[in-house]
Amino acid sequence: MIKDRGKIKWGAAFMLPEMSSIQSRVDWDNKKVEKPLLDEDQLDEMNQTINYAVEYNLEQTYTIYDNGEYKLLMGKVHDIDEINKHLRIIDKFGELHVVNYEDIVKVLVAE
Repeated sequence: MIKDRGKIKWGAAFMLPEMSSIQSRVDWDNKKVEKPLLDEDQLDEMNQTINYAVEYNLEQTYTIYDNGEYKLLMGKVHDIDEINKHLRIIDKFGELHVVNYEDIVKVLVAE
């Protein structure tokens, strides 16, 4: 609080905790990216890459869309579930990750 010519002015640093959390949510929403739409050729290429890596037991790098951001996952495909449309991937640390087909944006074979 600053007194200037008899008037009380609030400093710029004054903020309610609720305002801080709202501001951080607004900042988070501004950083989100939209999920890209993949065409049939891109989906076919990803499927071929996944099948190739499964056949030769190669490690892959997956770019996964998750709630407005991209995440990278490196690992080998443990199982392909055609019915539920997801992959089970084991990473370098032995953790199992279940990834929906629709969330996969890009697949690369790690050399």
